[in-house]
Amino acid sequence: MHRRTYLAAGAGGLAATAGCLTSVLGTSEGAGPTVLSPPSDTRYDSDDLPYPAHGQALPEVSVPDALTGETVDTAALDETLVVTAFFASCPAECLLLVGQLASVQQATLDRGLSEEVTFLAITFDPARDDAAALRDYADKMNVDVEAGNWRFLRPESEARAETVVDDKLGVTFDRIGGESARVEGYDFRHLSLTFLVNPSGIVERAYRTDRPDVDRVVSDVATVVEGPT
Repeated sequence: MHRRTYLAAGAGGLAATAGCLTSVLGTSEGAGPTVLSPPSDTRYDSDDLPYPAHGQALPEVSVPDALTGETVDTAALDETLVVTAFFASCPAECLLLVGQLASVQQATLDRGLSEEVTFLAITFDPARDDAAALRDYADKMNVDVEAGNWRFLRPESEARAETVVDDKLGVTFDRIGGESARVEGYDFRHLSLTFLVNPSGIVERAYRTDRPDVDRVVSDVATVVEGPT
């Protein structure tokens, strides 16, 4: 079933609204190797969700880093990943989401985990989110891009953004208003979703909220970095 159809008809009958969609985490029988146990606050198996969840492999994506021009291939990364999608001109939900993740990033720096954890923030608005816009956004959101463990990824086109963010990662988004990318007055209806992925590329957590709990995420990240006990 197509993800958009699924979100309209399933998972408890949730309806899309401008901004964030919130729901539950998932778990999966026959899951891949994980450090964290299945989440307790769940109503659905991972296999029933339209995005990768606990125990499932994060789909490989290859996207340019907007600030360096280097192409980042998730399959080539061997550290713990925190992956989300956003657009910089979002008036509400992304501000909350990225703000919370910036606090998580700072906690990883304070704990000396900058080499073990990488944050990947993928824009689904490449027409507006160029390098200059994303540098301004980083300053606004207190994201430390100089630390080396936060990367803003920018797909080459709107079509590529849909392939990477929607089709592969299951972070659904739809543009509202504006007939072309050259029109400034448009917004997005979108899902707020963040993945915690272990160094083997397996999803440990899928936080489906625009306000992930900083302490909880930091604890989960640290546990995954530490590895199996």
